[in-house]
Amino acid sequence: MLPVIKGKTLVAFLESIGFTVIRQRGSYVRMKSDDGRFTSVPVHRGEEIPKGLL
Repeated sequence: MLPVIKGKTLVAFLESIGFTVIRQRGSYVRMKSDDGRFTSVPVHRGEEIPKGLL
């Protein structure tokens, strides 16, 4: 079962496994891994990321 977490927590986890922050526009953080994968993480204040989005 996936946990419900906040966006900042997900960004920190992704950084720990090798992703780097490319930019932040509004409330979305764009990240890239060393092997070329990209992802966007919503970082909305006071909101958690839904399980379906993980």
